[in-house]
Amino acid sequence: MVEIQKLSGGYGKRRVLENVSMCARAGEITAVLGPNGCGKSTLLKTICGILPPASGQVLLDGQPLAALDAGRIAQIIAYLPQNRQVPDITVGHLVLHGRFPYLSYPRRYRQADYEAARRAMEQLGIEKLADKPLPQLSGGQQQKAYIAMALAQDTEVILLDEPTTYLDVAHQLQLLHLARALADAGKHVILILHDIPHALENAHHIVLMRDGTVVMEGTPEAVFESGALEDTFGIHVARVELEGKRRYLCMEQQDTF
Repeated sequence: MVEIQKLSGGYGKRRVLENVSMCARAGEITAVLGPNGCGKSTLLKTICGILPPASGQVLLDGQPLAALDAGRIAQIIAYLPQNRQVPDITVGHLVLHGRFPYLSYPRRYRQADYEAARRAMEQLGIEKLADKPLPQLSGGQQQKAYIAMALAQDTEVILLDEPTTYLDVAHQLQLLHLARALADAGKHVILILHDIPHALENAHHIVLMRDGTVVMEGTPEAVFESGALEDTFGIHVARVELEGKRRYLCMEQQDTF
C-alpha cells in the first residue's frame, strides 16, 4: 500500500499541498480528481520524490520512501508527467530509457532490457513504430510511446498524469483497459484524470482534491453518492444503467433529464 500521511509542500515558498493524506492499494486503480490548479500534479511529483515535502511522508508498505536513494525509488515508482519535451530519438530508444534504473556501470542495455522494452511496446500496440523518430509521430502516438517507457520500467507503483491526453476515444478506452490489467497484475496504479465518467467507471478508489487538500476519498459509488463531485466542480453528475453497467454523465447544474 502507498500511504501519504499529512503531506504538505509545493515549489519553494509557494505552498500547494496542505496536510494531504490518502492511500492507494496494490491491485487497484486510484484516480485523483479535482479542478485545475488544485495540486494533483504536485502531489504525484511529491510522491515520487521530484519535489521534497515540506512536511509529512510517503510510505510504501510501511517504509518511508525518503529513506531510499533516487535510483532505488526509480525501481519502485514509474512517473509519467503531463507535459514533456519531445527528444529527437526513436520510439525504441525512448522506451529503453525506462530500463535506466536497472543499469549498472558501464551503462549498457542487456538482452533482458530489450525484451522488457519490446513487451511494453507490444502492450501499447506500437512495436511497428520502434524505429520511427518521435517528432514525426502524432500526439497520440507519442503519448503511447511515453506510456510504454513507464511500463518498461516495471515498477510496483505507476503514476500517470493525464495519460489519456492526445488520445482519441477508442485509444482512451484501450488505455483504461490497460490500467485495469496492470492493477489486476498487482500494481499500484495512480491516475490523474479530468474525465469524471472515466474515473468513476474504471477506478477502484477515488481521491477528490480541491485547493491543495483532499476533500474526500472512497469508492466511486461512495464519492458519487456523497455529492462532493457537484460541490467541487459545480456540475451535475448523473448515473444511469446501460447494458447492465453503471455509466455516468456530467452536465451543467441547471440541466435536467
